Amino acid sequence: MTGTALILGGRSEIGTALALRLARTHIDTFVLAARPGTDLTPQTAALQDAGATAITEDFDADDLSTHRPLLDKVITRHGPLDTVILAFGILGDQSRAETDAEHATEIIHTDYVAQVSILTHTAQLLRTQGSGNIIVFSSVAGIRVRRANYVYGSAKAGLDGFASGLSDALHGAGVHLLLVRPGFVIGRMTDGMAPAPFSSTPDQVADAAAGALRRRRPVVWVPGVLRPVFAAMRFVPRALWRRMPR
Repeated sequence: MTGTALILGGRSEIGTALALRLARTHIDTFVLAARPGTDLTPQTAALQDAGATAITEDFDADDLSTHRPLLDKVITRHGPLDTVILAFGILGDQSRAETDAEHATEIIHTDYVAQVSILTHTAQLLRTQGSGNIIVFSSVAGIRVRRANYVYGSAKAGLDGFASGLSDALHGAGVHLLLVRPGFVIGRMTDGMAPAPFSSTPDQVADAAAGALRRRRPVVWVPGVLRPVFAAMRFVPRALWRRMPR
């Protein structure tokens, strides 16, 4: 195994599951970046058990001024980056966000603005490097935004569009961007919520992402059935669409 991967959102269940799959193939060093004070002991232990080296770094996604220094620090200490995984984000409280502008903008800032910032810095560095992979987690919530979660959905819609455009901009630069579009994921982030149809687990999302990365695919839907489902949903009348659940 050779190579270094940076997991932005080191506590993420999907990010950890994907890291474990990469550890079985070509990555031997993982940098887990998470909010200061986050306990990453379970994540680092799992990667070490898989035979990889795991290092932790502080990363506050909402502090945009720290993004480039973190990337520079990781490259200086661990060499060229093979893979950068954006696994951070918040679901937020839709009901609160509808009347609390500060909370609404908090969701948008973390799930869109911060992602745009770190993606732009990452793309610039990997272009200069001439190689590397970027994995971005979008969501089917952004394909056609629903009234039931329009704040989170709008952030994912923006991220999906930005990542799609960035992928095209990176064409020919030696840098591959994989855009992952999962449906409802049963895990810590959605604890207490009723699972939606075609739900998946972090392990299932990680399996799909690892397979798509190996095949150099630009986009993967998880599960795959959601692609035709959401193609059809574009034609659902708006009067009916606004009643759709989360």
